[in-house]
Amino acid sequence: MPDSAPIRPAAAAPKKLGARGGEEIFAKSVDPRVLMRFFGFLRPYRFMIVISIVAVLIFTLTQIAVPLVIRYVIDTALPAATAGGAAESARAGAVHLLGLAVAVFFAVVLVNYASNYCQQIWVAVTAERVLIDLRRAMYGHLQRVSLSFMDRTQVGQLMSRLQGDVGSLQEFLESSIFAIGDLALLIGIIFVLLAMDLELGLLTLSVVPILVLVRAIWLPAAKRAFVRARETSSIVNSALAENINGVRTVQEMTREGFNFDAFREKAAENLRTHLRATRLAQVMVPTVDTLTGAAMAIVIMVGGNRVLEGTLEIGVVVAFLFYVQRFFDPIRSLTMQYSVMQQAMASGQRIFEVLDVPVEVQDKPEAIDLMKVRGAGDGAVEFRNVTFGYVPGLPILKNVSFSVAPGETVALVGPTGSGKTSTMALLHRFYDIWEGQVLIGGKDVRDLQQESLGRHIAMVLQEPFLFTGSVIDNIRYREESTSREAVERAARAVGAHDFIARLPQGYDTVLGQRGVNLSIGQRQLLSFARAIVVDAGILILDEATASVDSFTERQIQTALEKTLVGRTGLIIAHRLATIRGADRIIVLQEGRIVEQGTHRELLALGGLYHRLHAMNVASFDDLPELTTE
Repeated sequence: MPDSAPIRPAAAAPKKLGARGGEEIFAKSVDPRVLMRFFGFLRPYRFMIVISIVAVLIFTLTQIAVPLVIRYVIDTALPAATAGGAAESARAGAVHLLGLAVAVFFAVVLVNYASNYCQQIWVAVTAERVLIDLRRAMYGHLQRVSLSFMDRTQVGQLMSRLQGDVGSLQEFLESSIFAIGDLALLIGIIFVLLAMDLELGLLTLSVVPILVLVRAIWLPAAKRAFVRARETSSIVNSALAENINGVRTVQEMTREGFNFDAFREKAAENLRTHLRATRLAQVMVPTVDTLTGAAMAIVIMVGGNRVLEGTLEIGVVVAFLFYVQRFFDPIRSLTMQYSVMQQAMASGQRIFEVLDVPVEVQDKPEAIDLMKVRGAGDGAVEFRNVTFGYVPGLPILKNVSFSVAPGETVALVGPTGSGKTSTMALLHRFYDIWEGQVLIGGKDVRDLQQESLGRHIAMVLQEPFLFTGSVIDNIRYREESTSREAVERAARAVGAHDFIARLPQGYDTVLGQRGVNLSIGQRQLLSFARAIVVDAGILILDEATASVDSFTERQIQTALEKTLVGRTGLIIAHRLATIRGADRIIVLQEGRIVEQGTHRELLALGGLYHRLHAMNVASFDDLPELTTE
C-alpha cells in the first residue's frame, strides 16, 4: 500500500464507559429497558418469586386482619360475655364466641409469623441466586471482551460494577418484592378504614395530601444526591485500585503523602455526597412520623367524641388507631424504596453497559481449527501490508510486510512505539488489523478459531503474571492435565527447577497474588516454563529476559536454543545479546521496517543497528534522534 493511501480503522471505537472521573451519570429517570433486562435474569426463578409474593401477600392480610379481630372482641364478643342481665345460655354462647375470637387472633398471629419467615427466606435466597447469576454473566463477558476494551477501562470501575452495582440490584429485588406487600397493605388499610366509617376515614386520610406535596418537593433533590453519591463512590474505587496496583511505583517515587492527600480529597467529597444523600433519604422519616401523630390525634379527638355521643363503637376507634399506625409504615417504606430504585437504575445501566460491550474480535461462523491447516503446525507466519493502530487515524504499523519460515527464529527490534509488541498481539489476534493480512500456515488469522490460536502460540511477556495457587498449577495453567514429569522437564529446561526445589513445598508451594513471594526473575522463569510446557509451534518472547540477570539470561538462551528446535520463534528485545543468535533481525522504526538481516549482515550494512551495536547501547529508547541513512 503506498504511503499516500488512506488509513482506515476496522471500526469506530466503542463508547467509553466513563466520563467525569471515570463514570457517566445514570438513572435520571426510571429506565424500562433496565427493568426488562433485569427481569430476564429473574425468569429462571419465576416459581421462587411467585412463592415469595404469595408469602408477602399472606403476611399483609394477617396485618390487616389483626385489628379487625380486636375490634370484634371489643365491640361484640367481650360485651356479650360480660353482660349482666343476659340468660345463662346466652352468656355461655358469648363466652364461647370470645374464646373463638381469641383462638382466631392467635391463629392469625401464627400465620403472620410463618408467612413473615417464609417471605424473608424465599426473597433472600432468590436475591442471592440472581446476584450470583449477574456476577457470573459479567465475569464471563469480561473474559471474552477484546483487549481494546480493557486497554481503555479502569480496573476500579469494573470492580465497582461487579461488586457494588450488582449488590444494588440485589437490594432492589428484595425491596421490590416487599414493596408489593407495602402497596397491598396501603390499599387494604384505606379500604377497611372507609368501610368501617366513611367520615372518620376521610378525616384520617386528610393528612396524605401533605405527604404527597412534601414528597414532590423532595424527589428532585434526592434524585440528584443519590446519583452524585454513586458517582463519587466509583471515583474512590478507581483511585483505590490504581494506587494499590501501582504501590511499588508509589513507594519508589515517594508519592505516599501526595497520593494520600489526593485520595483524602476524593474520599471527603464521597463523604459529603453520601451525607447529603443520607440526610435527604432520612428527611421523610420524621415527616411521616409527624403525620402519623397528626392522624392518630384526629382519630382520638373525633372518634373519641363520637364514642361519647354513642354514634361510634369504641372498637372501631381502637382499630382505627392500629390502622393509622400501620398506614404510614408502608408509605415510609415506599418512600425509602425510591432511593433504592434510583440507585438500582444507575447500577443496572452500568451493569448492562458492561454486558453490552461488543466483543470486537470474534470467530467467524465458518472459522476453522488451526490443526486442520496444512503447514500451520510448522509455524509458518506472514504479515502482508499490515496497517494497524489503537486510535482511529493514528496507525502504529504502516504497511508492514515480512514472513517467518517454519522453524526460523526472527527478532524484532526498534524504539518504543515502533510497533514491535503490536505485531505480536496481532499474530495472536488480540486485535484485528485495519488493512492487510496476518497469516499462519497460509490462512488469515481472522479465518481461524481463536481457541486454536491459543493452543499453537505461546507467549512470554515482559511483566510475568502469576496467579494465586501452587507453582505446578501456574506452570500448567494452559493444560491442567500436564503431568508432573512434563512440568519438571520444562522447569529444568529454563533453569527454574533448582529454586523451585528450594521452596518450602517445592512444586506444591502456594504463591501469593501475582507471585509476590518470588523475585521478578523467578516469576519470569516460571512464565518461561509455562510457555514451554504448552509445546506450541510458535513461541513469542516479548522483552521476556528484561527482568532477569545476565547469568539467568544466558541460562534461558541456552535452554531456548534447544526449545526452539522445530519451532518458529519471534523475539522482541532491547538487549542485543538476546537477539544476536536469531536467524534474522527486523528493525522497526515509526511503524515501518527499515532494516532486516542477520546480526552480521546488519553490522555490515552500517545503518541504525550498526550504530547501536558500536555504541553498546542497551536500549533503543535512548536514541530517539537516530534515523536511517
